[in-house]
Amino acid sequence: MILTKTKFLPAIALLATGVLVAGCGGGSDAPQQTAGPAVVEDDSPLKVLEMPRTPSPEGAIVFFTNIQNGDTVTSPVTLLFGAENIEVVKAGTFDPATGHHHLLIDAELPPMNQAFPADAQHIHFGGGQMETVIELEPGTHTLQLLLGDGNHVPHEPPVMSEKITVTIVE
Repeated sequence: MILTKTKFLPAIALLATGVLVAGCGGGSDAPQQTAGPAVVEDDSPLKVLEMPRTPSPEGAIVFFTNIQNGDTVTSPVTLLFGAENIEVVKAGTFDPATGHHHLLIDAELPPMNQAFPADAQHIHFGGGQMETVIELEPGTHTLQLLLGDGNHVPHEPPVMSEKITVTIVE
């Protein structure tokens, strides 16, 4: 059987969705890490697979509940997450008005039409967690929350906190 580009791309998207959901749906309290976004070979260069975005409910917001812009704290830092007008659930849940947290540490916002990356600066909370403890080196750091849908893709419009700056002291 020969797969044309038209038939091949949806198959890759389906496979990528399964990999992302399986990789980030764990039930532990630890942040979940996933493989990066799926790639598709076009003609020559590899391109990242764009994903459809889920509509966000009106008035949905996320925020830090125990830390604010300009705070000075020691490491490790406990972060508590809040959400209003959207339910925080496990990754892989596709019910309307739901999503799960992702934390950006010293990072810019990722592309909004791709799955959230997974590395030391992009932390997944695919178990529906509402808190974490992170280690940060002394100095100034930025933190931001970004909610993702069941596929780890930001909603449309995105549901994200303001980027805050904190100073870590010894």
